[in-house]
Amino acid sequence: MRVGICLPIGERGPERRADSYRQMRDLAVAAEQGGADSIWVADHFFYNFEEGGMRGLWESMTILSALAEATERVELGPLVMCVPFRNPGLIAWMANTLDEISAGRFVLGLGAGWYEPEFEAFGYEFAKRVSVFDESLHVIVPMLRDGSASFEGSFVKGQSELRPPGPRPKGLPILMAGTKPRMMALIARWADRWNSVWYGLPTDQFREERANLEGACAAIERDPKQIEISAGVQVFNASIVPANTAESLSGSVGQIAEGLNAWREEGVDEVMCRMDPPSVELVSLITRAAEQVR
Repeated sequence: MRVGICLPIGERGPERRADSYRQMRDLAVAAEQGGADSIWVADHFFYNFEEGGMRGLWESMTILSALAEATERVELGPLVMCVPFRNPGLIAWMANTLDEISAGRFVLGLGAGWYEPEFEAFGYEFAKRVSVFDESLHVIVPMLRDGSASFEGSFVKGQSELRPPGPRPKGLPILMAGTKPRMMALIARWADRWNSVWYGLPTDQFREERANLEGACAAIERDPKQIEISAGVQVFNASIVPANTAESLSGSVGQIAEGLNAWREEGVDEVMCRMDPPSVELVSLITRAAEQVR
């Protein structure tokens, strides 16, 4: 089982403090040096909270481009990119370029979005977001896997060849997130990997979602073993949460290792760890726990 680290990319806390790129870079380098398999960042404009006002985020693909140069071994990607925020041809070109910068380490995480205020703020249509996502896949996936797309739908058009070709002849991995029936059907058709978030220890909700994906695969006669399974897991500082729960992992290296091992026994291919609060010290705890599980 692979273990990844989710980096802090936005403002947090009462003071709405955002980590600088240098701080994110330090965490990414610590993750790579500690033996982590991947690094991930969220893709949002902002969140609004009743208490404390708006919290914004750095732009994900720009940060990932810099981190691709700052690292040498780990996979990296958005968890996950909101497809309706960008033209699908642009998404394919950006992903292909990032795969080149990283020498074949980029994973394209894709989703339809869920936070309506972001859509309203910048004029994106929230009600049709899954339709936009659906049609966008007819451009993004063929361009990255086959090098070209020829599609014209109600929301999306793609008529082009992707050049120059990226470093991987068969294209880069495509990870998708979603839980509702329509999204599960799209994931079953197009995805190499599926992701569900956020958990501590494995739950019945996760198992039900996984069973739904297997059902969606059966409906199109695709072997569900062709899709890797990943889970986003929250890892808290032990001073906040003293032990593992269904909502988060915490504690000593050994306690975190027990939590990670529960996911390994669940048959999950990768766990992405979101830290609270993020620190080099917590990265070290997670990577040492991952080494114990391996």
